Amino acid sequence: MYRTHTCGELRASHINTEVTLSGWVQKSRDKGFMIWVDLRDRYGITQLIFDEERTSKELMDKAKTLGREFVVQVTGKVIERQSKNANIPTGDVEVLVSNLEILNEAKLPPFTIEDETDGGEDIRMKYRYLDIRRNPVKNSLVFRHKVSMEVRKYLSDKGFIDVETPYLIKSTPEGARDFLVPSRMNAGQFYALPQSPQTFKQLLMVGGMDKYFQIVKCFRDEDLRADRQPEFTQIDCEMAFVEQEDILEIFEGMTRHLLKEINGVEVEKFPRITFDEAMRKYGNDKPDIRFGMEFGELNEVAQHKDFKVFNDAELVVGIAVPRGNSYTRKEIDKLIDWVKRPQVGALGMVYVKCNEDGSFKSSVDKFYDQDDLAKWAEATGAKAGDLICILSGNKNKVRAQLSALRMEMAERLGLRKSDEFAPLWVIDFPLLELDEETGHYHAMHHPFTSPKPGQLALLDTEPGAVKANAYDLVLNGNEIGGGSIRIHDKETQAIMFKHLGFTEEEAKAQFGFLMDAFEYGAPPHGGLAFGLDRLVAILGGQETIRDFIAFPKNNSGRDVMIDAPATIDDEQLQELSIKLDVKA
Repeated sequence: MYRTHTCGELRASHINTEVTLSGWVQKSRDKGFMIWVDLRDRYGITQLIFDEERTSKELMDKAKTLGREFVVQVTGKVIERQSKNANIPTGDVEVLVSNLEILNEAKLPPFTIEDETDGGEDIRMKYRYLDIRRNPVKNSLVFRHKVSMEVRKYLSDKGFIDVETPYLIKSTPEGARDFLVPSRMNAGQFYALPQSPQTFKQLLMVGGMDKYFQIVKCFRDEDLRADRQPEFTQIDCEMAFVEQEDILEIFEGMTRHLLKEINGVEVEKFPRITFDEAMRKYGNDKPDIRFGMEFGELNEVAQHKDFKVFNDAELVVGIAVPRGNSYTRKEIDKLIDWVKRPQVGALGMVYVKCNEDGSFKSSVDKFYDQDDLAKWAEATGAKAGDLICILSGNKNKVRAQLSALRMEMAERLGLRKSDEFAPLWVIDFPLLELDEETGHYHAMHHPFTSPKPGQLALLDTEPGAVKANAYDLVLNGNEIGGGSIRIHDKETQAIMFKHLGFTEEEAKAQFGFLMDAFEYGAPPHGGLAFGLDRLVAILGGQETIRDFIAFPKNNSGRDVMIDAPATIDDEQLQELSIKLDVKA
């Protein structure tokens, strides 16, 4: 066998035991008469010792040839370490080597395989197989495994059945672009990789599976960012004969279970707020409630003077930044420059300093008196020592801008603590969303989401007012899961397709299989999908998902390690009946 023990296993209780270890050379220290080698595997590091008083010259010479990342097998006796290392679990012992086999030599790595490495992100992604040897990445992948296993355990214990659904499916309009796969056997036709298993899990409900889950790859051809990849993993779930409350209860329980088992944190409260309330209080539908700074709307107390900027605005709104009164004028000017960045898009910012003596100092003092500013402080919940930051303009734009500022200030003040967890449900989303460019409505979630009971008729008169039977689970300012009660009858689904602009023929061509299934006794059903990559990152105290994915893509959607996507040769294209016309 290659090893009797791992490199993280040996303790003082193993002293005088003959062992065999295998792993990678972390580093070697040659003092001439004595050589120490740190041997590493997934489980830890064990120090090896070669001593010319106890080690043959041949073995000493062989040990001198060892380089970083050589793969070796050693046999020897566990002895007490003279200079103990309290920083590693194996630090009380070392192995006096009696036999050394070099299993594979290694080139010098392009970056150091250490917790703190000298390799930049690009080079580490190119040599990802080396990066995985580093503790931060290795531990993140082990952490992901633990979360996945707890998810499987929880759902299995609740009676859910793990069912695989196809990867080669039909292209259907679900919000993002599909990745397409040409079919050689059906010339000119294409499969699509699933954006989610949405229609299949609904068909499983029609099939009577009752409780389904799957940890599944999904694919969306859209622009990338730190928490988005072209292929990502969902915890996909569906239940039959349920209402919204049943689903919220199950998955609130799963989140509570994960926080307890993975993080050792007990969370009892999962507040619920409506979409409209979330937008009004926080400016977005995934609010971080680990801290305050709720929005205070100021139209009534700010639009009565000759300040045209506020008078012409659809919304005047502010937040109270705790202890922000200490900001200097120079620091406030930098903050104004920050909100004027293209990424935020504000035209400017009004501020009010709330002095310790109860007075106020504002950038618009010539328009507003102390009584006015006191009303602003009341509306935003500002206290003595705080700074009120105020934006104005188009309602939707200014809420998004102030939301960005709120998150930035929380970051600067250290209020977004990774070891604190504040979940909440956002409910009662709009069913439809207006595309301002085209003037057409599209589904805010997907076309299979049911409207709230009793609101179907509103689709004809006030489509924008119809609320969806939909819900999102938010954790620390990130949407970790979302779902809805589905439409389960053909007539309602046909009405929904009509209001989304599908002709009867188009609906049948795209979703005829689902409409047909609804005619064979579809039960009421609903579900929810968690983004596993994002969930794992947040539970792991981070907000970027890359280190929790074994082989991620970069921001251009490329795998720089295997150089994909790549061109294919003309023979393959001919087999697939594809002719390229790529514009430079």
